[in-house]
Amino acid sequence: MESIQQILVYLAREERLAEDAEVTLEANPGSAEAGRFSGYRDAGVNRLSIGVQSFNDEHLSLLGRIHSADQAQRACRAAREAGFDNFNIDLMFGLPMQDHQSARRDVECAIDERPTHLSLYHLTIEPNTAFATNPPPLPSEDEAWAIRSAVQDRALTGGFQHYEVSAFAQKGKACRHNLNYWQFGDYLGIGAGAHSKMTLGSGIHRWHRPRHPKAYAELMAKACEPDIGESLDEKDRLFEFLLNALRLKDGFDPNIFKERTGIDWPFNSQEVQGAIADGLLDASPQRICTTELGWRFLDELLQRFLKT
Repeated sequence: MESIQQILVYLAREERLAEDAEVTLEANPGSAEAGRFSGYRDAGVNRLSIGVQSFNDEHLSLLGRIHSADQAQRACRAAREAGFDNFNIDLMFGLPMQDHQSARRDVECAIDERPTHLSLYHLTIEPNTAFATNPPPLPSEDEAWAIRSAVQDRALTGGFQHYEVSAFAQKGKACRHNLNYWQFGDYLGIGAGAHSKMTLGSGIHRWHRPRHPKAYAELMAKACEPDIGESLDEKDRLFEFLLNALRLKDGFDPNIFKERTGIDWPFNSQEVQGAIADGLLDASPQRICTTELGWRFLDELLQRFLKT
C-alpha cells in the first residue's frame, strides 16, 4: 500500500497524472487484501478489478484458487464499504464440470454485488501449466457456446453494455486503460514482466521486462533504459491495430487508425474487400467494425491480416 501511495504521489508531483485519471488496482478476494481497500482508496486508487473468477467453491478449487466464494462476496462488499463506486469483477466460464446454468449463476452473483464493470473470459489452457500437463474434462464445443451465450445474455439483461469481446460495462463505465490498449494507444509498463508500447518519433516500439522479480531487479541495478528493438513495420502495425481494435463492438474511426499507425486505412486491399464480401466486416469513411458474424468469428477474420 505504501509503495502504491509513493508512486501516485510522485506521478502527481511530476504532473504526470491527470486530475480525473482512472487509477485501477487489481485485487485478490482474500480477506487480507480486502482489508486494505480503504488504504488503497486513500492512496489515490479510484477503481478496483477483483479477480473473483467464480462464485462456486467447487470450480474455484478446480482452478487452484485459494479464496472461497464467501471471501469473494466479502471482498466485493468491502470494496463498496471502502468507497469504491467503480469496480470490476473478473469471471471465467467454460470451466471443468460447468454447465450454462452454473455459469449463469456466477454472473447473477456478480451482478448482486453491484459492480460497474464485468470481465467475462472463456477459460484458456496455457502452455506450461498444470491444466496443460493434465487437461481437465472441459465442456464440448456446443456446451461451451451455450455457456457463452448464457453468461453474455445475463450480463445484458443485468443492465451492462457489451462493448468489447470480453467486457461489459454500465453506461459511462467502460475501462479507460483497456480502451487505450484496444485503440492501439501508447502505454508504459513498470515492473517485473511489464510490457510497453510507445510511439517514438515515427517508429512504434514494443518491449518487455523480465518476468522473474530477481532477474528484473538485477537488470534494474545495471541499467533502466530498455532495449526497444526495431520499429514495427507497416504489416505488423496493421495486424496489431486490428488485433486490438476489432475487439470493440463499435470498431474504430479510420482517422484513429491513421493517427495511431501512421498509415492510411487500406479500403481497397484484397483482405479488406474480401472480408466485406464475406459479410465479416463493415467499412465506411467514418467507421470500420465487424459484423455480428465477424465478431463471432473474430479469430478467423484476423487470420486474413496476418503477415505472410
